[in-house]
Formats: sequence, C-alpha cells, structure tokens
Amino acid sequence: MRSLLLNSLLAIGLLSGCSSAYRGLQPATGDVNCIRQFRPQFANALYSTQVDVLKHHLSGLLFFKQMPDSSLRVVFANEMGFKFFDFEFQADGGFVKHYMLPRMDKKAVVKTLRGDFELVLLRPELSTAKVLRTGNYLYTAVPTAKGNNYYITDTACTRLERIEKASRRKPVVKVWLGSYTAGVPDSVLISHQGFKFNISLQRVQK
Repeated sequence: MRSLLLNSLLAIGLLSGCSSAYRGLQPATGDVNCIRQFRPQFANALYSTQVDVLKHHLSGLLFFKQMPDSSLRVVFANEMGFKFFDFEFQADGGFVKHYMLPRMDKKAVVKTLRGDFELVLLRPELSTAKVLRTGNYLYTAVPTAKGNNYYITDTACTRLERIEKASRRKPVVKVWLGSYTAGVPDSVLISHQGFKFNISLQRVQK
C-alpha cells in the first residue's frame, strides 16, 4: 500500500510538471493585426529605469529615440551620463549593438536584452500568427523557435493585458505596458520568470 501511494504521488508530480500553462487555449476567430494598435510610438521618450539582476541593481535613465532612417535607438545610462548600453533596432528587424559596458558585454546578456526590448517594441511578424482564447482573454500567438510569443488582450482587443514570451509549456518572460499617453506607455515592466531579472521603466515627462 505504501509503495502504491508513493508511486501515485510520483505520477501526479510528473504529470503536473509536464502540463502546459497554455493547455486551455482554444482556436478563436479574430484579427491578428489588432495588436498593432498597441505598438508604442517611441519618437523621443525618456524613462526612469530600475534593473534588478540576481543580487545586482542598476538605476538610471533609458532613452528611446526615433532616427531619421526609421531605426530606433535605445540608450541606458546612469544619472551622471555613464552609459550601460546603446542599441539600435532597425526598421527591417535588424539589430546593432553600438555599445555595451565591457563587464556586461556577454553574448547571452546582449541576446536577452535584445529579446526583451523587441517584445516591448511590439513589432511581431504576424504572417504565421493565430488567435486563441481562454476565458475573457484573446491570445495572439506568434510562433518562435522555442515556443510562442503571446500578445494577450481582452476579447474585443481594446486593451493589452500583457505580453508573454513562452516555451512550449510556460511563460519565460512577461511584459506589461501601462497607461498609454499619445501612443506611448507611461510604464513598462519586464519580468523574467526563471530567475530574478526585472526591468522597470517609469516615463519622465520633459
């Protein structure tokens, strides 16, 4: 009896461990292009920024600047002007690292930051996207190499609840864009789910 109980508990644990956070999603009708309305209109936007990575904390100002060639520069520096990184997101989807603080300049770090800000910029390729639904939410699912990016809205697609970068089974990164003013979010929160890595932005009105 004891052996049977232990085997049963083990089986339940394995099943729960393999279950997907997205198993309840069902195909739904909807226009995948509706999420384009939530794309931030970053022309010149300045944010007070807090970054927490494990036991490390950085703070400063993050600046989004639209360039004449339609690319977008994203620059993060402390209040004294000491630069942490300077990235360029090109209109065609290209990416250029203009500068990265040497001690942070690791391929994995740059790749992670690039992916995080690509979620914030909300420029997905929607040709293979599909609309799913669970409860009172629509999920516009955009396939990626390792899972999907989900753009989650209310059923009428009038409000962006959050964005999730997901593996096959669970969210890896969650992003919230809050309180848009003239097309620009007043706040941005990027939260990694597997370890402590959070980026919090609060808009500074000039």
